[in-house]
Amino acid sequence: MLRRTVLAGLSLAALVAVSGPAAAQTKWNLPSAYPANNYLTENLVQFGKDIEAATGGKIGVTVHANASLFKAPEIKRAVATGQAQLGEVLMSLHENEDPIFGIDVVPFLATSFAQSRKLWEVSRPSVEKKLEAQGLKVLFAQAWPPQGIYAKKDLNSVEDLKGVKFRSYNPGTARIAELSGAQPVTIQAAELPQALATGVVQSFISSGATGYDSKVWESLTHWYDTQAWIPKNLIFINKAVFDALPKDQQDAVMKAARDAEARGWTTVAEKAGWYINELKAKGMKVQPPGDKLAADLKKLGETLTADWLKKAGAEGQAVVDAFRK
Repeated sequence: MLRRTVLAGLSLAALVAVSGPAAAQTKWNLPSAYPANNYLTENLVQFGKDIEAATGGKIGVTVHANASLFKAPEIKRAVATGQAQLGEVLMSLHENEDPIFGIDVVPFLATSFAQSRKLWEVSRPSVEKKLEAQGLKVLFAQAWPPQGIYAKKDLNSVEDLKGVKFRSYNPGTARIAELSGAQPVTIQAAELPQALATGVVQSFISSGATGYDSKVWESLTHWYDTQAWIPKNLIFINKAVFDALPKDQQDAVMKAARDAEARGWTTVAEKAGWYINELKAKGMKVQPPGDKLAADLKKLGETLTADWLKKAGAEGQAVVDAFRK
């Protein structure tokens, strides 16, 4: 309660500073759920520096990494209610709120960076409309590397996951656990290292980046490169904060956002292979899924895709159709 009260006061101060003397610096907080040395967080820091430089120091941005200010599920609401001015969230974390937020984790829909970027371009108008209604303005999106399955044993089929404590971080991964007979355990990225160390999590599906950040090789031994999907993080700003800015500062923020998005997509393409090599160097067994496991995952993916399309209705189908053109 005390922390939220203080943050609310800081938010109000930031709003006042927008209309205050030219010499006063407007200070923005940007909470993120990922480690400071993660390439996504580093991009956020550069984004903040670009804003400060472009506004002549009139706006300062502080990035709060590793869920140090708000836990991942709290960030969107914190920005919408003015407790922070900016925020970054994994888009699919909010799929239960609206299916469109889960479009980038529909299995095997977009499995390359080019496909993922196209999917973002065709889905962005729908995402922006949803968030604008909640008082949020989308600034940019940045992607994770393709997803694979971490395990402590050989996985020859989906049946080998039965009874395994399987980390879920969004509705889609929880559904994967359910369909494969595993035990879903909701764990966000900042909590994953401890969950692995204590055996709370025995398997999970995620990128090479998350495995590297969590030092997964200290607990698990295998990574199956399934190329299942390429999830994205959204970066947004409280719309009232943005609208209160002078036009030149609005332009500076949007220019920094465009640069950050372009930089993010370039960086993830470069880093994806590096993370895989690091997992190998740490002694992990990195390999593609075998024929039976691949077939099982494809079947599971078809079920999840049908489920998503049913939930998303005409709007979701229209976005998928636009993507497939």
